[in-house]
Amino acid sequence: MIIRLTLNLVVIFILFISFRNTKPSHSHHQKIVADSSYYIIIDKSDFELKVYDAEGWYATYPVVFGSKDISDKMYEGDKRTPNGKFKIIQKKINPKWGMELLLDYPNDESVRRFNERKSKGLIPKKARIGDGIAIHGTRPSEEWTVDNEYNWTDGCISVKYSEMKDLFSYIPEGTKVTIQP
Repeated sequence: MIIRLTLNLVVIFILFISFRNTKPSHSHHQKIVADSSYYIIIDKSDFELKVYDAEGWYATYPVVFGSKDISDKMYEGDKRTPNGKFKIIQKKINPKWGMELLLDYPNDESVRRFNERKSKGLIPKKARIGDGIAIHGTRPSEEWTVDNEYNWTDGCISVKYSEMKDLFSYIPEGTKVTIQP
């Protein structure tokens, strides 16, 4: 009994050491300790969220959005995902889709563009800019939406539920996010 327990502990220790010292060759892995050197680039035309750290590319996650129209969000309710530079201002749990990284939309640049478009008559005078744009997961049973590039959100960026756990585990508040068409 003691020998079996000792052998099990040795195997666990060897697995732990080998996992710790091996950088995975696939696109997803997580760091135990979050640091502020991360930044995210979301490419709407490629349906990808890429994470970079101080050493360069770190991970890639497939994503979907609110609309097939990859142009900039114009106003609340248009289902478009905003373009621009943002930062993660809060990590929280949403009752519908779980883990969520809330962006600082609308920020000063978003407000400036919205007001400019409104003054030029490009959007309705009564339109509002909206808020609550986040990176969040799908519902657990709806990961197929990402596999099929089915845009379903109201303008947020959606990652598979299972992959959102990984992203949420190491991305800290304050992380810079660039969303591009």
